[in-house]
Amino acid sequence: MSKILFNNEIIERENIVDIEDRAYQFGDGIYEVIGVYNGKPLMLDEHMERLERSAREIRLDLPESTAQLKQKLEELVSVNKLEEGIIYMQISRGIASREHYFPGDDVSSVTVAYTREEDRMTDVEDQGAKAVLVDDIRWLRCDIKTLNLLPNAMAKQEAVENDAVEAILHRGETVTEASASNVFMVKNGELYTHPADNYILNGITRKKLLQLAAELGIKTNEETFTVDELLAADEVFVSATKLDVIPILQVDNHTIGDGSPGNVTKKLVKAFRSLYEENAESKA
Repeated sequence: MSKILFNNEIIERENIVDIEDRAYQFGDGIYEVIGVYNGKPLMLDEHMERLERSAREIRLDLPESTAQLKQKLEELVSVNKLEEGIIYMQISRGIASREHYFPGDDVSSVTVAYTREEDRMTDVEDQGAKAVLVDDIRWLRCDIKTLNLLPNAMAKQEAVENDAVEAILHRGETVTEASASNVFMVKNGELYTHPADNYILNGITRKKLLQLAAELGIKTNEETFTVDELLAADEVFVSATKLDVIPILQVDNHTIGDGSPGNVTKKLVKAFRSLYEENAESKA
């Protein structure tokens, strides 16, 4: 997959990082990760809507309309002949002399996007996985999908070192989300997840799962819950782009429910998988 999108051109992949790109020095930019299933980006419109919101929140001017960006990303998938994987796209504030304040209007934002092959985690979806609890030390605007991800990387590393698929984050006793996904729990047949405020990123998969749950007649509650409530839940799962829906059977040394994927989780896994089929049919 040698082709990348750089600004408005699809070019051969090469060293394009300028040392004074604000993404490189300040993490001053935004990004999106879009799942590709059966050769077609899934929920691309929703990702573009979130990109626009992130840009507004950090006062970054997008280089072109999201409709144009969408067209370029679809072209990138096509030229790289990607069937299964992701698109990663980031937009930085641009290349300018290193000053903390924003550069002037003479500096243009920089867009980079690439594709990568990545298989679905269907085995983990079916069998479930382990998570660990980690203090949420991130800033207070987690609703913006920015490039500042060091706390997330540190949390994910802790998960990896403990043979876990994710690190579930908490501020004090309140569960927020995970290092790279949203967290859900099920209690007495009802679904709970942290409200979409400044403490979490409103995941595209999260939003779709809430919609699917409503269609399945599963009562949903967007409200906070504690670590103790999480550990006492009947079911726990995490969701994200390409992670999709992963049942969590163990958190640290605590078994969740009966230690197997629960009925609500399995229903949502099945419903989300049906989106792949719709994606394939729309491509045909």
